[in-house]
Amino acid sequence: MELNIFCREYRYSLDAKNRIFIPAKFREILGDSFVVTRKLERCLALYTKEKWEEYAAKINALPNSQVVELKRFIFPATLVAEPDGQGRIIIPPDLKEYAQIDKNVVILGVGDHAQVWSEQLWSEQEAKRDVGKLEQLMQELGL
Repeated sequence: MELNIFCREYRYSLDAKNRIFIPAKFREILGDSFVVTRKLERCLALYTKEKWEEYAAKINALPNSQVVELKRFIFPATLVAEPDGQGRIIIPPDLKEYAQIDKNVVILGVGDHAQVWSEQLWSEQEAKRDVGKLEQLMQELGL
């Protein structure tokens, strides 16, 4: 069975030209070009163009008075990426700095999109995870 959602975790290193390899399974879902933007958690998000348009439309439908700062945070840091022949994309310096990416990255499938984390920040997130709270949430949601 082929999954059309983002699953799994991959670890790669940034090369000297600030490129990271995007896993083949993710590239199949993302297509020839896709959207890269920053998330509040200090990671980067990879969206299909269709999923990005849905996300952006939700933001743009809200009153500007409520979301002007959100728009200023997200849209200037958003780009369309096209993997090279080896499946790599360049991480621009501003996004690299924001996500605190030095050398090693973790690329996660999180359902409707993928996330790119610095290995260090991802390790910190993993260490803080409260599985008991997640179990309680799953029960509350009937999962």
